[in-house]
Amino acid sequence: EFGARRRAMTMRNCQVSFISLWVLTHSLLAIPLSSSFLNPSLSIRFASPTKSSNFEGHCFKSSPKHRPLFSSPPLGISGGGQDEGNDEESECDLVVVGCGVLGTSLCRQLVQNIQTQQQFLNIQSVVGVTGTTNNHASILESVQNTDQSSSSVAQQPSFCVKTYDEIISEKRKYKNVVFCAPPSKFDNYAEALENVMDDLWDQNAGGVFAFTSSGGVYEGKDGETVNENFPTIDPEKNPRQGRIVYAERTCIAKKGTVLRLAGLYTLDRGAHNYWLTSGKTVQGRPSAFVNLLSYDDAASACIAALAAAGRGVAVRGKTYLISDGNPTTREGICQSALKSKQYGDGKYTMPSFENDGPLGKIYDGSFSNTELKWTPTYESFDKFMTSH
Repeated sequence: EFGARRRAMTMRNCQVSFISLWVLTHSLLAIPLSSSFLNPSLSIRFASPTKSSNFEGHCFKSSPKHRPLFSSPPLGISGGGQDEGNDEESECDLVVVGCGVLGTSLCRQLVQNIQTQQQFLNIQSVVGVTGTTNNHASILESVQNTDQSSSSVAQQPSFCVKTYDEIISEKRKYKNVVFCAPPSKFDNYAEALENVMDDLWDQNAGGVFAFTSSGGVYEGKDGETVNENFPTIDPEKNPRQGRIVYAERTCIAKKGTVLRLAGLYTLDRGAHNYWLTSGKTVQGRPSAFVNLLSYDDAASACIAALAAAGRGVAVRGKTYLISDGNPTTREGICQSALKSKQYGDGKYTMPSFENDGPLGKIYDGSFSNTELKWTPTYESFDKFMTSH
């Protein structure tokens, strides 16, 4: 009798549960779609590499069964009171403002190099931001992974490229933002950086706002060795570099991270290309010091800063100095470039130089290398050129 009574009670409970579920389902279906459901950013993750609307940009998604780029969650990062997993987009997304050579390399490394900084990053989607749509197709082609093996594709983050107007219109903020747009694009560089910090960066999500600055802000010019704490130029006396100094101050004041980069180059982009191909006399001493860094290594340093925050390193409000650690000279740059297939074999000859001007400076970024646990792939400009 007890068993029969219990079975009857169980059946009644099941009936009540079923009716409650039916009512709840139909109630939900009757609710109009809210703006959060219609948020264009939700469809961006799954869009094809063609622009289907004004707000979807140009995108590709690696796999319908999307997984984080890195298997382990960020370590030592305060979520700002947010429940990890409840705000997936703020937790995992990265925006790269200024998707030129440097920004595209950064996006490519995050999307393609699955093992990069794997224990400290959990980035599920990357958004590249440009001023116009002119280069969207070439950026997508460069960033998209050519390794289509199932294991590689399954772990890739999604990638989109949008204009700044498009991403601002979405009124959404991101955990990590890298600002690498050049000052030439703005009337007021510091103000532009501040606007990006205010409009796109979620400071309470525990991530990083990284600004790729320049070592050109240092005062030294007589062969001094400079580090992260060396004085910078007076922005009033040197307006050209001064706009970068003002942007740095804005970034630090708002708890961003500054990465002062050495002179950037690729095989066909940089001072060496102009000096060898222009046929003009090189301005400055041939023996003046020059500090260099490949674009790809500069991008990997940005990733290292994000990963350092994941390890619990307090990168906010700090300035780092990034170079390959092997300063050369103007003459040395040309000599190294002539060792490459692109410029050697009699294609070009050593240019002439002026014999006056400052001696330059030597970068010492040993503190930055240690704290960020970063080393360049190309240990010197000469190594790069001899390998190309």
